[in-house]
Amino acid sequence: MRKRRFGGRRDGRRFEEEKPEWIPKTELGQRVVKGEFKSMGDILEQGLVILEPEIVDFLVPDVKQDIIFIGGSPGKGGGIRRTPTKRTARMHKSGRRFKLTALVVVGDENGLVGMGTASANDHRTALEKATTQAKLNIIRVKKGCGSWECGCGGDHSIHFKAEAKMGSVRVVLNPAPKGVGIVASEPAKKILRLAGMKDVWVKTYGHTRTRTNMAKALFEAIRNLNRTKGDV
Repeated sequence: MRKRRFGGRRDGRRFEEEKPEWIPKTELGQRVVKGEFKSMGDILEQGLVILEPEIVDFLVPDVKQDIIFIGGSPGKGGGIRRTPTKRTARMHKSGRRFKLTALVVVGDENGLVGMGTASANDHRTALEKATTQAKLNIIRVKKGCGSWECGCGGDHSIHFKAEAKMGSVRVVLNPAPKGVGIVASEPAKKILRLAGMKDVWVKTYGHTRTRTNMAKALFEAIRNLNRTKGDV
């Protein structure tokens, strides 16, 4: 449990959150603390399962996170006003019971990205659980320059075309030359930026207003970049 101190100081500054020292509970966590792994890449190359989010915080201290707005409520004059969490309801004898679902993306903007979803009874808990799940699902992104218009040999884009499908949504990633940028919707840009991609064309098909399926299809397409012939 996190220890929080509330209140202010005479100089106007507030107390910062105090986090207890991490005591690893898994064998992998103990090996990380001992210094057997120098980076997240060493763990992912061996295919080890990460069961503690503190492993990511330890090896990638500059990890960033962003929220994909998957919820919505009617806005003024029609349309949808997007919200960070999606609310669903179940009917019970005592009345309606609501659940809030959040989708969070984490990454270091240099080849590591993870995505997670979680549900809870309040916004903060849902976001915290989704962030933890995203760190446990972190993967390595295979970058390169596969555009025939560029051919610079850098790692600003991807090596080849990749696609994936989730529900009715299909996402296709195409390599782009340097300077094009990320040609995609705003939720897709958040994921690709945290993954470290700078130039890529994204095509989507299906009911893309279902942002959860769209984000999951995009994440699976990024994962498919690592599944090439010859890989085990």
